[in-house]
Amino acid sequence: MAYPADYKYTKEHEWLKVEGNVGTIGITDYAQNSLGDIVFVELPKVGSEIAAGKTFGSVESVKAVSDLFAPVTGTVAEVNEALNTAPEQVNKDANKTWMIKVTLKDAGEANGLLSAADYEKFVAEESGN
Repeated sequence: MAYPADYKYTKEHEWLKVEGNVGTIGITDYAQNSLGDIVFVELPKVGSEIAAGKTFGSVESVKAVSDLFAPVTGTVAEVNEALNTAPEQVNKDANKTWMIKVTLKDAGEANGLLSAADYEKFVAEESGN
């Protein structure tokens, strides 16, 4: 699976795309594949503060419930409301299905995250491939 090179990644399998002072967050293809069929996504409300490394919501699949961890600190500016009625969109295209958009507190914070190449190496090690 190719991971978009313009995204940053976490070891908890979230992706972040930074555009100016806005960060768009979703889960990686590896994460959705590991979870299986996603049946519910719980996301924060617009205006909520999220903090890097802390949970901001959860994803429920037929197999398990997994916490979502914020890759950066900021204020939730937008929530992908379509996931309320169609959470399976994440399974169809995890790289394009965003969950929340945040106004970044510090855009430089993203520099501490993994590049696409580093994330691929991490996934290969984690999955034993």
